[in-house]
Amino acid sequence: MADVIELNGLTKSYGKTFHALQDINLTIQENKIYGLLGRNGAGKTTLLHLITAQLFPTAGELKVFGEAPYENKEVLRQICFIKESQKYPDTFRVRDVLSVASSLYPNWNTSLADSLVLQFNLPPNRRVKKLSRGMLSSVGIIIGLASRAPLTIFDEPYLGLDAVARQLFYDQLIQDYMDYPRTIILSTHLIDEISAMLEQVIVLHQGKLLLNEEAEQFRGSAFHVSGKQSDVDHFVIGKEVLHQEELGFMRSAVVRTADQKDFRKQAELNNISLAPVSLQQLMVYLTKQTNREEVH
Repeated sequence: MADVIELNGLTKSYGKTFHALQDINLTIQENKIYGLLGRNGAGKTTLLHLITAQLFPTAGELKVFGEAPYENKEVLRQICFIKESQKYPDTFRVRDVLSVASSLYPNWNTSLADSLVLQFNLPPNRRVKKLSRGMLSSVGIIIGLASRAPLTIFDEPYLGLDAVARQLFYDQLIQDYMDYPRTIILSTHLIDEISAMLEQVIVLHQGKLLLNEEAEQFRGSAFHVSGKQSDVDHFVIGKEVLHQEELGFMRSAVVRTADQKDFRKQAELNNISLAPVSLQQLMVYLTKQTNREEVH
């Protein structure tokens, strides 16, 4: 697979003390769906603004489609970036916004845009300043999908959307991605809702790259283990323990492993019960663990 984005030592600082991003080394490949995850302030939006040439790095190298994106029309016309604070001229109607978008993206598909307007129940003649928060989110989602841009980025695109509308977005994204593969980056806090569609997971924490791993491997890398305190204490020796708690004579823990088969066999031999850990829970435990390690 070709590389769409290459980051080498990418750093973004404000003043001498605050580093929004620190020494990020990362490659994002073509035709994959990435989840960009992390807590508030982790540096996700800063990274996306650098990739889309809305910010300049303090240090390091950034290439998009093999070139620096800054003032590079050939690169930027291949990117569609939809963010939660998307703004449109107040005088524009929905159909005006989509008309302008169609002129910006070479791969724009009008029939898909028209179909999505109907599915999201958008009034095409209503001015955007009179749209609800959810309707504004729908406009951004339609642009992101209909653009069919080789690099499509959604930064918290669902604000104001109910569960039914969010599921419509996910279903349409997967369907169109299967028909027209491209690189898609989803940055969201609703991790479990998008978990099944992700192919690669990137986790930022306090401006640093904490993890970049295949989603399937990441999803299956941790378990809730539970049993008698003595059994659990013995079982977790030498393992990566992300979280522990106890109740009476029982103990539970969240443990990461690189070998699921051997892990399950050991658990059975040690009277340990196993349960899966969701992607969202795992991300929370990982960032909490990192905080503890930094404190100590």
